Amino acid sequence: MSWTLKAEGLAKGFTLHLQGGVEIPVLRDAALEVSPGECVALSGPSGAGKSTLMRLLQGNYGADAGRILLRRPDGSVADLAGASPREVIALRRDTIGHVSQFLRVIPRVPAVDIVSEPLVARGIPREEARVHASALLHRLNLPERLHALPPATFSGGEQQRVNLARGFVADFPLMLLDEPTASLDAANREVVIALIGEVKARGAALVGIFHDAEVRDRVADRVLDVAPLQEAA
Repeated sequence: MSWTLKAEGLAKGFTLHLQGGVEIPVLRDAALEVSPGECVALSGPSGAGKSTLMRLLQGNYGADAGRILLRRPDGSVADLAGASPREVIALRRDTIGHVSQFLRVIPRVPAVDIVSEPLVARGIPREEARVHASALLHRLNLPERLHALPPATFSGGEQQRVNLARGFVADFPLMLLDEPTASLDAANREVVIALIGEVKARGAALVGIFHDAEVRDRVADRVLDVAPLQEAA
Protein backbone atom coordinates (compact mmCIF):
# COMPACT_ATOMS: atom_id res chain seq x y z
CA MET A 1 0.00 0.00 0.00
CA SER A 2 1.29 3.45 -0.86
CA TRP A 3 2.34 5.79 1.92
CA THR A 4 0.63 9.05 2.84
CA LEU A 5 3.56 10.39 4.86
CA LYS A 6 7.21 9.55 4.35
CA ALA A 7 9.85 11.39 6.36
CA GLU A 8 13.53 10.51 6.04
CA GLY A 9 16.87 11.86 7.20
CA LEU A 10 15.26 14.48 9.42
CA ALA A 11 17.52 16.57 11.61
CA LYS A 12 16.60 19.42 13.91
CA GLY A 13 18.49 21.41 16.51
CA PHE A 14 18.13 24.70 18.31
CA THR A 15 20.54 27.55 18.98
CA LEU A 16 20.27 29.29 22.36
CA HIS A 17 21.29 32.80 21.36
CA LEU A 18 20.86 34.15 24.89
CA GLN A 19 23.19 31.43 26.19
CA GLY A 20 26.20 32.24 24.06
CA GLY A 21 24.97 30.42 20.96
CA VAL A 22 24.86 26.97 22.57
CA GLU A 23 23.67 24.36 20.05
CA ILE A 24 21.10 21.81 21.23
CA PRO A 25 20.65 18.91 18.78
CA VAL A 26 17.28 17.19 19.15
CA LEU A 27 16.75 14.92 16.13
CA ARG A 28 19.24 13.31 13.79
CA ASP A 29 18.43 11.06 10.82
CA ALA A 30 14.85 10.53 12.00
CA ALA A 31 12.56 8.55 9.70
CA LEU A 32 8.86 7.75 9.63
CA GLU A 33 6.48 6.22 7.11
CA VAL A 34 2.71 5.99 7.57
CA SER A 35 0.27 4.30 5.21
CA PRO A 36 -3.41 5.12 4.60
CA GLY A 37 -5.55 3.77 7.42
CA GLU A 38 -2.61 3.40 9.80
CA CYS A 39 -1.99 5.08 13.15
CA VAL A 40 1.60 5.36 14.38
CA ALA A 41 2.19 6.39 18.00
CA LEU A 42 5.37 8.21 18.95
CA SER A 43 6.86 6.95 22.18
CA GLY A 44 9.88 7.90 24.25
CA PRO A 45 10.95 9.78 27.38
CA SER A 46 10.36 13.47 27.90
CA GLY A 47 12.90 15.45 25.90
CA ALA A 48 13.48 12.73 23.31
CA GLY A 49 12.10 14.86 20.49
CA LYS A 50 8.52 13.60 20.02
CA SER A 51 7.00 17.08 20.06
CA THR A 52 9.77 18.44 17.85
CA LEU A 53 9.06 15.71 15.30
CA MET A 54 5.33 16.51 15.40
CA ARG A 55 6.03 20.21 14.82
CA LEU A 56 8.23 19.33 11.86
CA LEU A 57 5.41 17.23 10.40
CA GLN A 58 3.02 20.15 10.77
CA GLY A 59 5.41 22.69 9.29
CA ASN A 60 5.77 24.70 12.51
CA TYR A 61 9.51 24.04 12.50
CA GLY A 62 11.81 24.00 9.53
CA ALA A 63 14.02 20.93 9.20
CA ASP A 64 17.81 21.33 9.28
CA ALA A 65 18.07 18.33 6.94
CA GLY A 66 15.92 15.63 5.39
CA ARG A 67 12.56 15.38 3.61
CA ILE A 68 8.92 15.22 4.70
CA LEU A 69 6.94 13.87 1.76
CA LEU A 70 3.15 14.23 1.87
CA ARG A 71 0.69 12.80 -0.59
CA ARG A 72 -2.06 15.33 -1.30
CA PRO A 73 -5.70 14.40 -1.99
CA ASP A 74 -5.07 14.73 -5.75
CA GLY A 75 -2.20 12.21 -5.56
CA SER A 76 0.61 14.72 -6.01
CA VAL A 77 3.51 14.72 -3.55
CA ALA A 78 4.83 17.74 -1.65
CA ASP A 79 8.01 18.05 0.40
CA LEU A 80 6.97 19.90 3.53
CA ALA A 81 10.59 20.28 4.64
CA GLY A 82 11.30 22.52 1.67
CA ALA A 83 7.91 24.17 1.32
CA SER A 84 7.36 27.91 1.27
CA PRO A 85 5.08 29.50 3.91
CA ARG A 86 2.31 29.73 1.29
CA GLU A 87 2.70 26.03 0.46
CA VAL A 88 2.60 25.14 4.16
CA ILE A 89 -0.70 27.02 4.54
CA ALA A 90 -2.12 25.18 1.52
CA LEU A 91 -1.02 21.80 2.91
CA ARG A 92 -2.69 22.59 6.23
CA ARG A 93 -5.87 23.45 4.36
CA ASP A 94 -6.14 20.29 2.26
CA THR A 95 -3.76 17.64 3.63
CA ILE A 96 -2.76 18.04 7.30
CA GLY A 97 -5.27 17.96 10.14
CA HIS A 98 -4.00 18.71 13.64
CA VAL A 99 -5.23 18.36 17.21
CA SER A 100 -2.96 19.91 19.84
CA GLN A 101 -3.19 19.96 23.62
CA PHE A 102 -4.14 23.63 23.58
CA LEU A 103 -6.79 25.65 21.77
CA ARG A 104 -5.28 28.70 20.07
CA VAL A 105 -7.92 30.76 18.31
CA ILE A 106 -8.95 34.35 17.62
CA PRO A 107 -10.76 35.75 20.68
CA ARG A 108 -14.51 36.35 20.59
CA VAL A 109 -15.12 33.91 17.71
CA PRO A 110 -17.98 31.47 18.53
CA ALA A 111 -17.02 27.83 19.05
CA VAL A 112 -19.14 26.65 16.10
CA ASP A 113 -17.30 29.02 13.74
CA ILE A 114 -13.91 27.90 15.06
CA VAL A 115 -14.87 24.31 14.30
CA SER A 116 -16.38 25.06 10.88
CA GLU A 117 -13.43 27.15 9.64
CA PRO A 118 -11.52 24.24 8.00
CA LEU A 119 -14.61 23.44 5.93
CA VAL A 120 -15.17 27.09 4.96
CA ALA A 121 -11.51 27.30 3.91
CA ARG A 122 -12.22 24.46 1.46
CA GLY A 123 -15.14 26.31 -0.09
CA ILE A 124 -18.03 24.73 1.83
CA PRO A 125 -20.85 27.29 2.32
CA ARG A 126 -20.67 28.74 5.82
CA GLU A 127 -24.13 27.61 6.97
CA GLU A 128 -23.53 24.06 5.73
CA ALA A 129 -20.16 24.03 7.47
CA ARG A 130 -21.76 25.25 10.70
CA VAL A 131 -24.29 22.39 10.57
CA HIS A 132 -21.44 19.85 10.32
CA ALA A 133 -19.53 21.62 13.09
CA SER A 134 -22.53 21.71 15.42
CA ALA A 135 -23.22 18.01 14.87
CA LEU A 136 -19.64 17.14 15.82
CA LEU A 137 -19.76 19.36 18.90
CA HIS A 138 -22.96 17.56 19.94
CA ARG A 139 -21.24 14.22 19.45
CA LEU A 140 -18.45 15.40 21.74
CA ASN A 141 -21.07 16.32 24.34
CA LEU A 142 -20.54 20.07 24.24
CA PRO A 143 -23.87 21.66 25.29
CA GLU A 144 -25.61 23.57 22.51
CA ARG A 145 -25.76 26.71 24.65
CA LEU A 146 -21.97 26.91 24.31
CA HIS A 147 -21.82 26.56 20.52
CA ALA A 148 -22.45 30.26 19.92
CA LEU A 149 -20.03 31.41 22.64
CA PRO A 150 -16.29 32.03 22.31
CA PRO A 151 -14.38 29.28 24.15
CA ALA A 152 -12.02 31.54 26.09
CA THR A 153 -14.06 31.04 29.26
CA PHE A 154 -14.72 27.32 28.71
CA SER A 155 -13.20 24.71 31.00
CA GLY A 156 -10.08 22.86 29.84
CA GLY A 157 -12.13 19.82 28.85
CA GLU A 158 -14.64 21.93 26.93
CA GLN A 159 -11.87 23.74 25.07
CA GLN A 160 -10.29 20.42 24.19
CA ARG A 161 -13.57 19.20 22.71
CA VAL A 162 -13.72 22.31 20.50
CA ASN A 163 -10.12 21.60 19.52
CA LEU A 164 -10.97 18.01 18.65
CA ALA A 165 -14.04 18.96 16.64
CA ARG A 166 -12.01 21.45 14.61
CA GLY A 167 -9.37 18.80 13.89
CA PHE A 168 -11.83 16.07 12.90
CA VAL A 169 -14.43 18.12 11.01
CA ALA A 170 -12.71 17.83 7.60
CA ASP A 171 -11.44 14.73 5.79
CA PHE A 172 -7.68 15.29 5.96
CA PRO A 173 -5.40 12.59 4.47
CA LEU A 174 -2.99 13.06 7.41
CA MET A 175 -3.97 13.64 11.03
CA LEU A 176 -1.48 14.72 13.70
CA LEU A 177 -2.72 14.11 17.24
CA ASP A 178 -0.87 15.58 20.22
CA GLU A 179 -2.46 14.20 23.39
CA PRO A 180 -5.98 14.20 21.91
CA THR A 181 -7.61 12.80 25.05
CA ALA A 182 -5.95 15.16 27.54
CA SER A 183 -8.47 16.85 29.86
CA LEU A 184 -11.28 14.51 28.78
CA ASP A 185 -13.54 12.37 30.92
CA ALA A 186 -14.08 8.68 30.20
CA ALA A 187 -17.19 9.18 28.05
CA ASN A 188 -15.56 11.73 25.75
CA ARG A 189 -12.39 9.66 25.59
CA GLU A 190 -14.51 6.89 24.08
CA VAL A 191 -15.92 9.34 21.52
CA VAL A 192 -12.39 10.30 20.47
CA ILE A 193 -11.34 6.66 20.16
CA ALA A 194 -14.36 6.07 17.92
CA LEU A 195 -13.52 9.14 15.81
CA ILE A 196 -9.96 7.91 15.34
CA GLY A 197 -11.30 4.54 14.24
CA GLU A 198 -13.57 6.20 11.67
CA VAL A 199 -10.70 8.32 10.34
CA LYS A 200 -8.57 5.21 9.92
CA ALA A 201 -11.44 3.40 8.21
CA ARG A 202 -11.77 6.13 5.57
CA GLY A 203 -8.07 5.79 4.79
CA ALA A 204 -6.39 8.65 6.61
CA ALA A 205 -2.90 8.24 8.06
CA LEU A 206 -2.40 9.28 11.69
CA VAL A 207 0.60 10.13 13.84
CA GLY A 208 -0.01 10.66 17.53
CA ILE A 209 1.50 11.22 20.93
CA PHE A 210 -0.58 9.39 23.54
CA HIS A 211 0.48 9.48 27.18
CA ASP A 212 -2.69 7.54 27.97
CA ALA A 213 -1.39 4.01 27.41
CA GLU A 214 -4.89 2.52 27.17
CA VAL A 215 -5.88 4.91 24.39
CA ARG A 216 -2.58 4.30 22.58
CA ASP A 217 -3.01 0.54 22.73
CA ARG A 218 -6.53 0.77 21.32
CA VAL A 219 -5.84 3.08 18.38
CA ALA A 220 -2.19 2.60 17.37
CA ASP A 221 -1.13 0.04 14.78
CA ARG A 222 2.55 0.63 15.45
CA VAL A 223 4.68 2.40 18.04
CA LEU A 224 7.77 4.32 16.94
CA ASP A 225 10.32 4.82 19.70
CA VAL A 226 12.00 8.23 19.65
CA ALA A 227 15.23 7.94 21.64
CA PRO A 228 17.28 10.84 23.02
CA LEU A 229 20.35 11.45 20.86
CA GLN A 230 22.80 10.50 23.58
CA GLU A 231 21.08 7.11 23.81
CA ALA A 232 20.80 6.71 20.05
CA ALA A 233 24.48 7.42 19.43
